[in-house]
Amino acid sequence: MTSAIPGFWAVIPAGGSGTRLWPLSRRSAPKFLLDVTGSGQSLLRASWARLEPLADHRILVVTGASHSDAVRRQLPMLPAESVVAEPSPRDSMPAIGLAAALVEHRDPGAVIGSFAADHVIDDEAAFHRAIHEAVALARTGELVTIGIEPTGPATGFGYIREGAALDVSGAEHGRRVEEFVEKPDLPTAEKYVESGEYRWNAGMFVVQASTLLELLAQHHPEMVATLRTIAADPDRLEELWPSLTKIAIDHAVAEPAAAAGRVAVVPADLGWDDVGDFESIAGFSDGHHGPDGIIVLAGTDDIISVDATGVVSAGSGRLVALVGVEDVIVVDTPDALLVTTPERCQDVKKVVTQLAEMGRTDLL
Repeated sequence: MTSAIPGFWAVIPAGGSGTRLWPLSRRSAPKFLLDVTGSGQSLLRASWARLEPLADHRILVVTGASHSDAVRRQLPMLPAESVVAEPSPRDSMPAIGLAAALVEHRDPGAVIGSFAADHVIDDEAAFHRAIHEAVALARTGELVTIGIEPTGPATGFGYIREGAALDVSGAEHGRRVEEFVEKPDLPTAEKYVESGEYRWNAGMFVVQASTLLELLAQHHPEMVATLRTIAADPDRLEELWPSLTKIAIDHAVAEPAAAAGRVAVVPADLGWDDVGDFESIAGFSDGHHGPDGIIVLAGTDDIISVDATGVVSAGSGRLVALVGVEDVIVVDTPDALLVTTPERCQDVKKVVTQLAEMGRTDLL
């Protein structure tokens, strides 16, 4: 049984619109609010359930103002002050930085762990073990990330290059991070995986709240000053938020800290997925089996398959019939129909871009 970690706070950034899962995921109902895996709960709710045993009620969710009510409905057990509403999107650094400033103000010396609201982890026991090790490393002043064991040469993720082993009690698998690298092309990804020196970067960070703000202040001192002002006086959030630089935590803190030798990694095999597209969803097929060869996301009774394979979401009330097609992805909603293939499902976001250019905000 997992034990709670004293002085550990879990931060759940719940943002993004999941454009590659359009038309299921929309601005008004992003993927973290949806059950896209057939688990019976949303990705957000599953994230909370995974983190609660470690944090023992010390959880902050940072989300957009337009989604804060939905987050509170899905997580009614959280007190009001545990759901922080961003007035506007400023990317991951201001969101996680604000959480760090709030935790530092409430619990000086605390360690925070930041974990996206819309990811899936199959092996929760392995996840909990990795976080225990990461907290031990973080208490030595390290910025710690969880390095996911690659299952193949994926080109949709950034990578972490491991360095030497670290000798820290309670963190036997901890290693130095040599560098973070951007999403590679396929030949480069193959070399990374073959070398055994690289892990996928899942964007999980564990660090003392004060250490994160110290690292951020090295390049963005004005942001840290503003975040601490908001933490001390939350009524100034609306006033001060627009002044914060829009930047990702990787660029603001992780990459420069790695270059300075301040980042550690705990390698872990978690059964992790960022549920980034419909091909990913197809991998979570338990409970989704419909007609032979079809993985059903919704509307089992509205699907007929004749010698066909693929992934289907029938959510419009219309019958969806597939005849003699292979590996097709069909997502039918009341106002939009998507038809694609696993090879091209990453390009669904281009549809969202074109809809925005057309001014079709009703479909976004």
